[in-house]
Amino acid sequence: MATTDRATAVLTIDLAAVAENFRILRQRFAGNSLGVAVKADAYGLGAAQVAPALWRAGARLFFVASLDEGIALRSTLADARIAVLHGLTTGPADVFVEHRLLPVHNSIAEIDAWLAATSGLPAGLHIDTGIARLGMPPREVEMLAGTSRMATLPLDFVMTHLACGDDPAHTLNTKQCDRFRDACAVLAIPASVPRSLVASAGIFLDPSFHFDLGRPGAALYGIATQTGLPNLMRPVVGLRGKILQLRDVDSDSTVGYGATHRMTRPGRVATIGAGYADGLLRTLGNRGYAVAGGRLVPVVGRVSMDLLTIDVTDLPDALVRPGQFVDLIGPGNELDSLAAQAGTTGYELLTLLGSRYARHYLPDMPGQAA
Repeated sequence: MATTDRATAVLTIDLAAVAENFRILRQRFAGNSLGVAVKADAYGLGAAQVAPALWRAGARLFFVASLDEGIALRSTLADARIAVLHGLTTGPADVFVEHRLLPVHNSIAEIDAWLAATSGLPAGLHIDTGIARLGMPPREVEMLAGTSRMATLPLDFVMTHLACGDDPAHTLNTKQCDRFRDACAVLAIPASVPRSLVASAGIFLDPSFHFDLGRPGAALYGIATQTGLPNLMRPVVGLRGKILQLRDVDSDSTVGYGATHRMTRPGRVATIGAGYADGLLRTLGNRGYAVAGGRLVPVVGRVSMDLLTIDVTDLPDALVRPGQFVDLIGPGNELDSLAAQAGTTGYELLTLLGSRYARHYLPDMPGQAA
């Protein structure tokens, strides 16, 4: 990872904003508690830095995807409850026990392996109610209900996952909610076991969807999770790219690989030191924007591996000089806006932001070193 003084691009992560987003979500959530998703290295922002900030904000249950992610997080948070969403598909039960990790069971086979290896340590249970990814399908729920396993399996929580939580009007939300209630009844889940239906988007649905436990992820990191509605989350990331070179170009000149942009007038093009190897998708070519001097300027030509080019013809010389930085993500061009320009979501763009950036963490506590 580059150091800030040598960097051609700097990614700033505001840990205070992450903590504030957790508090906003907790106030909005009608249930008892919020776990937090820090999978994929806290959505690419660095779990080693983000997870302690969330712990200090009050989070006690942390969700990761794989066993390796859980082991890494345990070295950061000694006392947290850490749940592994992919369950025993990512490693043997004894390793979960060694690192005090909660597998989330997605099948009867996983339950059997866990009970055989641990004599009944707590775990999570994932029921599929309509997304058809991970989770125990209806047929296995019926099979499980007819066995003695539920009497010997201490559950830390039971969960499902909404397929269309970002669309409040979608009828599948209500169907999944009803199916979840039904499955819990079929399995005779005790009332003392927390039920979890909603992640980030679902927290903005009617409180009847909330149940006991929420599992926000993307919203913690500033991503808008409800289609067409204002984003109530504080921005967490900023990305600045350095101007490496400026060049005057004639009318009818072309810019970048494939000559996909042709100048229609004499102008100036600035070359920025970041590209698709840094998570700035090639689809931003000829359709994305940066902010220089408080003004949106277009990306022209294709985004290449290490570089992109912007048209700064209309900006004064003082605002665009080699060595100065332009904002690729920030005020006037937030993460979700840049993602829309790339034809993707904030979720994908955030997790793609690369390892070559110099990373600058703004502290979550007064007096704490950045």
